[in-house]
Amino acid sequence: MFDPKSIDDIANRLASAMPPGLNNLKEEFEKNFHAILQSALGKLDLVTREEFEVQKLVLAKTRSKLEDLENRITDMERQLLNKAEM
Repeated sequence: MFDPKSIDDIANRLASAMPPGLNNLKEEFEKNFHAILQSALGKLDLVTREEFEVQKLVLAKTRSKLEDLENRITDMERQLLNKAEM
């Protein structure tokens, strides 16, 4: 689900932000950050950008169809009212 390169980059940046006195532990921290990030992000109920874009298009199409149907119903109601008035 997540790009491993992105997780690696975040873990590296977190490890690089450690105080200089802990540089000898940087690699260990980076591995731990990577594991924690991967675990935490894996538990989230997220979708990929591609899935999001597909659903966005489906929603836009559905919304358009709904508006068309609403307009058709309004036209039919007008026609019924006009016939009833005659």
